[in-house]
Amino acid sequence: MLKIRIYSILLMTFLLTFSTVSLAGDYKVIGHAELKQLVDSDSHTFLLVDARNPEEYRETHIPGAINIPEKKFQNFIGLLPSDKNMNLIFYCNGIKCGKSKKAANQAEKLGYTNIHIFAEGMPVWEELGYSFYKSGDYEKRIETTKIAPSELKELADSQPDTLQIVDVRDTEEFAEGHIPGAINCPLSTFAASSEILDKNKKIVVYCNSGGRSYSAYRKLMKLGYKNIAQSLFADWKDAGLPVEL
Repeated sequence: MLKIRIYSILLMTFLLTFSTVSLAGDYKVIGHAELKQLVDSDSHTFLLVDARNPEEYRETHIPGAINIPEKKFQNFIGLLPSDKNMNLIFYCNGIKCGKSKKAANQAEKLGYTNIHIFAEGMPVWEELGYSFYKSGDYEKRIETTKIAPSELKELADSQPDTLQIVDVRDTEEFAEGHIPGAINCPLSTFAASSEILDKNKKIVVYCNSGGRSYSAYRKLMKLGYKNIAQSLFADWKDAGLPVEL
């Protein structure tokens, strides 16, 4: 039975990895490794399209990508190739961002037949350490919204269904003790694992002293999360609040 269950999990993972994304049509998903190979080859057999807004594109984008904002797609169709069979690859801000699929849908209506989606998007590309364009303001420090341990505890007790507490430390650190009810999403794979985060809830990220949770906060912003906050596990423990093992 255990072998059957393991096989079922592996099969489901395979299907999710290689499944198509459906909107008005079925779009094949291209993974980061395959896309990187195409980008590095400097091939002219495909067109990479960043479907995010211009401000996001100017801050960061994958080398060689052009910007066709999903909301203003019709204003930029002149940038698309005349060859309707050329491979078009759309991306945006990750698996929960719908801009790439909406843009692909509009391209399909124009008659393009070879459409792919890089569903992992810019946040995962960046997280993997691949080369990307970044503006001069990219490293500019941002101010995060902080939440004190007492306020976080009160919110967790009174409105648990509206909240996701996310420990961005390593799995070993999480196992040694964490805030009760927290889920573990290590910073090193934070964007890649973001499907577990609910955009309809308040997301509170924390680490020991603030460095990793600050980086996770920035990733949440890039992934399009609006209701987010940062907290510190050291402050939680200093306040004498309970720790779960």
